[in-house]
Parts: sequence; C-alpha cells; structure tokens
Amino acid sequence: MKEGSALVGYPYISMWGGEADPPYLFDSLYRSVERCPDRTAVVDGDRSFSYAALAAWAWEVEELLRARGVVPGDRVAVACPRSAEAVVALLAVAGCGATYVPLDIEYPLARLEHMVRDSEPAVLLHLGERPDLGPEEIAQRIPQPGTAPASAAPPTRPGSARIVEHDPDRDVYLIYTSGSTGWPKGVAIPYSCLDNMVAWQAAHSPAPDLRTAQFAPLNFDVSFQEILGTLCGAGTLHIVPESLRREPGQLLDWLAEHRVQRLFLPYVALQMLAVAADTAARLELVEVNTAGEQVVCTDEIRRLFARLPGARLVNHYGQSESAMVTSHILTGPSSGWPALPPIGIPLPNCEVLIDPVAADQPAVGELLVAGLPMSRGYRNQPELTAERYIDIPLSPHGHTRAFRTGDLVELVDGELRFLTRVDDEVKLRGVRVNLLEVDAQLLAQPMVQAAATVVVRTRSGNRSLRSAVVLAGSPGPATADDLISALRRVLPAVFVPVSVMVLPVLPRTPSGKIDRDAVAALISEGLAGERRARGSSLSQATAP
Repeated sequence: MKEGSALVGYPYISMWGGEADPPYLFDSLYRSVERCPDRTAVVDGDRSFSYAALAAWAWEVEELLRARGVVPGDRVAVACPRSAEAVVALLAVAGCGATYVPLDIEYPLARLEHMVRDSEPAVLLHLGERPDLGPEEIAQRIPQPGTAPASAAPPTRPGSARIVEHDPDRDVYLIYTSGSTGWPKGVAIPYSCLDNMVAWQAAHSPAPDLRTAQFAPLNFDVSFQEILGTLCGAGTLHIVPESLRREPGQLLDWLAEHRVQRLFLPYVALQMLAVAADTAARLELVEVNTAGEQVVCTDEIRRLFARLPGARLVNHYGQSESAMVTSHILTGPSSGWPALPPIGIPLPNCEVLIDPVAADQPAVGELLVAGLPMSRGYRNQPELTAERYIDIPLSPHGHTRAFRTGDLVELVDGELRFLTRVDDEVKLRGVRVNLLEVDAQLLAQPMVQAAATVVVRTRSGNRSLRSAVVLAGSPGPATADDLISALRRVLPAVFVPVSVMVLPVLPRTPSGKIDRDAVAALISEGLAGERRARGSSLSQATAP
C-alpha cells in the first residue's frame, strides 16, 4: 500500500513510519557507562557526575528501594525539583522494575494528594523535609552519593548483572494530564514506547552524544526525552536552573556558557528566547526541538536561526498517551520557512490513521495513533479508556487498537498538518489544559451555578484563559477574586483563568450546550469595554 493512501473499503487513511528493532534503553545506557565511564553525564549547578559516578549512585538508590520492599510492577513517587537527584531517582526506580511517578512540588497540595491516592506508591522519594503527602512510612529521602551502602558494584555492560529482565509491556513512568472530571488522569507509558523513542532520538539527532539542556518540568513527558535520549546516547545533560526558565536573556547566557548543543522547548519559550536573542552568535546549538503546541515561525524565530546556520528546528508531535508520534525538520534558509510548519511523518514502528470528517474530504480528520508509541489506557478510569482507546479494523500494518488523539489534521504532500482540536482541550505554554477540568473546579464552589472556560486572544495576539460563571445567589464585591483564589488551591498556575466574568446566563447553542464561542465573544467585548473605560479615564485625567 502507498503510504498516506487508503485501502479500498478501509475506513481510515494510514501512514506508516517503517519498521525498526529498538534496543532496551538501559542496555544503551550501560553501553554509555562501559564505553566512556569518565565522560560527564550530568551537570547540575556546580556539581557534575561522570557516567561511572552516576551509575554507582543510581545503584545505591536502587538497592535502597529493594531493601524497602520495592518489586517490579510497584510505583515509586518522586517529589523533588529538576536536579541530578531526580535523574538518579528515575534510573533507580526503573532499575527495580518499578514505575516512576513524578510529582511537581510546585503543584497545589490538593492536586498532589489526588495523584498520590490514585497512584498508590510503595515509596515516596524526596529531597529535604518530608512532604506532607501519603503515609509517613512510605517516605524516603534520596541519599547523596556514597552515603547508602550497596551490596555489589553496579552493572556496567549490556545485560550484565541484570536483576530485572526487560519487559516491553512494563511501565516506565506514570504521569498525570488534565482531565474533564476536575482532577488529572494518570497515563502510564511502557518500555516499548520509550525504547522506540530513545533509539529514534539517537538516530535522528545530528549526533547521539550532544550536550543537552534539561528544561522541561519532570511531570511533562518531554523530560524523559531529554534525560533518556541524552544519557542513552552518551551525551551530557545540563540541568537548567529553575530561576532561568522564565528569564530568556539569562537563559541565553547560560546556554552559551555551557555550550549547549540540543534544546527542547515549547513554542512560547522558543519565541521568548528568539525575541531576546541579540547574542545568538555565541550559541553552539545544532538542534532545537519544539513540541506541546502549534509552532509559529515568527520573524524573530527566523532571525534567530539565520544567525545559527548550523542549527536546525524540529517540530515534534505527541501526547501524554503516546509520547513521540511524528516529526518534521525545517530545512533550507529560515527566511523561507512556512508560518505554520507541518507536524510531519510518523516515527518508526508508529502507524497513524486519519478518521475522515467527511467522505468527500478523506485527507482531513481526527488523528489516531497505533503501534509502539501508544500506551494502554488511563489508570483507574476504564470508561474513559474505552472511549479514547478504541478497537479498529485490522490496519494495513497489523494493528487492531488505536488512540483517539482529539486532534484534527490534514494530510498534505505526504505530511500531516495540525488544524485544531475536536474536543475541549487546549495547549497553553506547552501544557495541555482540559477546559472542562477548570469548569468542574468552578462548579465545585457552592456559589457557582454554571461555568464555562475559554481561550481569548488579545489584540497583541496573546492567548489567555478566561472563565464566565452564573452565580447561585447575589454576587458579592469579591466574588471573582474568591473564585480565582479557590482555583489556585487545586489547579496548577497555567490552569487558573486570568479573570472570571459573572453573567446572568451562559449563552447556549440550539441543542442546549454551552456556546463557548459566544462566551469568548462576551468576555472579549467586556475586556474591550474595560480598555475603553481606562482610556477615557486617562484622557480626562490628563486633559488641560
């Protein structure tokens, strides 16, 4: 069958990334340790660790976890900032055959408590004081290197001293992504997916052993691509200081100082970096990967790459449920790059399917993912799993199950282009936000009778989250502020709307559903009125 075409009578268009036989990612990591034990593996502030030192430290933590009774199939939660300790925890948990559950310590306590209850970890690893999460007896501080006795030397060559056999179906990590119930849903990713991604990253990048910045939050799936994609290729992982993640000017200086070659950034962070990039000539970047939302090739981004002729921009596409799915490399002079680059073609061992929206438009439809990148479902949510992970007729490449991404795409000239969402999820600052989750938390407040959250674009082109509510009683003077304060207690910062507008009723479609387009129009009209009022007040204040 021709790639990107449809079999006669088959309901979907199929694209296939080709076959590959990826190795076990930890065999690749052991090769790095064996081949270059003295090479720097991780740099974290003024600390650096060679591959041999990192392996020895991870082995000590692994032995400690086994002593605490951790066995294959258990889950181990890790509550610590991005750091060398977080990297070691990931390696140690995986070495036990357990599943790594990252907990973002910046999240509200109520959200973290939900994640701990849902994941039921056998141990909770942490730095510093014990976090107020879960039973006290499961807490375990991550030991510093050389402080926890190990019964034997760590394995240093592929397959040697392997205590836990490789199982492609065993879960590497469990992360939580936005859900429509008001609380996040857990998605576990198996080794089959990560082995495939790590092997592809090594073959896809200009070189496997690049100096790579670790920028992504640990609960964001890109962090595993940064960490494992670097260490399994014998590269050096540089932990970006937290204080620099939102300071593009200082981040540029840091990238230059550490001679970083590879970077993974959401589009909004890439744009901020490009705007601040007056000193880009000092950078040694050879590859910048962007993911999380539609990338826009702005003039600033084009100018940045014009000053970096040795660097390439790569557009990645995937979800928490299927990690890396497709990729597109922007080639040629940056001045000629399209404003909206395609999301590209599937990775090896990945089959993507287009479920057409109409018979006369077979190349436009919802994207389905099958093959190695796909996870098996949501933790403790069988109904949602059945809704999104569906049985399909036997595909051209032998698959009978696929994940419905909720993304509307179009196949153009052999590559996929992202069009929009078909559900109530949006991407803000590279983070997936289910609008219904924000609505659900608003509706949990006793004074709220109805709620609708939308994305509003300002005159400058910025997108922000806004909500509208109908109150059950007479609104008080601080009602909107009270609601936003309540949301901050349960939602991450990016989920909290900038404003809450009180309306007498929410506009609805003829079928009775909330008309979010009409809600967005009302909010935009209200914001415009506020700007006009401020302008009028300013004119009166400055009039002679």
